[in-house]
Amino acid sequence: MDLLATIRIFLRVVERGTISGAARDLDMSQPAVSERIDKLERFLSARLLVRSSRKLTCTAEGRTFYEQGKHLLDTAETTINSVTLSNQKIQGSLRLAAPQCLGEIVVPKALMNVRTAHPDLHIDFTLSDAIVDPVIEGVDISLRLGRLNENGGYIAFPLGWVGRKLVVAPSYLAAHGPLATPTELARHAFIRLKAVFANDQVPLMHENGPAVQTRINTVMTVSHWRPMYDLILSGAGVGILQHPACARALAQGRLVEVLDGYHVPPLPLNALIPPLRPLPLRVRAVLELLKRDIPALLSPAA
Repeated sequence: MDLLATIRIFLRVVERGTISGAARDLDMSQPAVSERIDKLERFLSARLLVRSSRKLTCTAEGRTFYEQGKHLLDTAETTINSVTLSNQKIQGSLRLAAPQCLGEIVVPKALMNVRTAHPDLHIDFTLSDAIVDPVIEGVDISLRLGRLNENGGYIAFPLGWVGRKLVVAPSYLAAHGPLATPTELARHAFIRLKAVFANDQVPLMHENGPAVQTRINTVMTVSHWRPMYDLILSGAGVGILQHPACARALAQGRLVEVLDGYHVPPLPLNALIPPLRPLPLRVRAVLELLKRDIPALLSPAA
């Protein structure tokens, strides 16, 4: 039995919750997947999964094996990559998608390192804010912000968290008065992206408490972060910007944060890839560099 391959199959079954879903992702038949899980349980002398008519759930042993197996595969992949990626020429084309703001501010810095490491690789880079399965999106790697669909047909690699800031220009506060409490947001002009906070409420957290939905007064919506940034900077209203977009303006005092003691919850950033095995060498190479560089670029000090 190929133990690493069988562990990989087990992980995918757990992540999909069904034998059929894992079989589709892995391009295997359902009986073949079931047989590999049965062999793994016999090999371990432990029951890993409880099968019902609708879905599979892990036993206590299965959950432990899932966590340890995931760590084992990550370690094995890192070890293999340390040899293969340094000894093989990376070439061909790679399609990469990213959300608009990060794609314009953060990702190009990471792509410079990709170009330096792999100058023969052609990169097709597109920007979109939609969270789409990379298979449907037609890309090799998709960088996506926000909570992921647990039933998505992809493999996700966490890259860190993107901070969000509730900001305003000093000129706006001078003209409209201070903004000291969350309830005061409702009387101030708010500018937002069309697809974000569409219910006219924003989540605000105080210290380590739970997020509380706070009402806002939307006066303008835009389809791209840049005009929203320019409008807020010009004093047209209050808004929430991703930290990479407003870090320089905050440092220069052209924007200020409001509601001291409160903050907007950050968004998780993941790299999504189709469930291909084996993973193409060019995808592995770029993914490793993104996993190395993006977290540092998201750091507030970056």
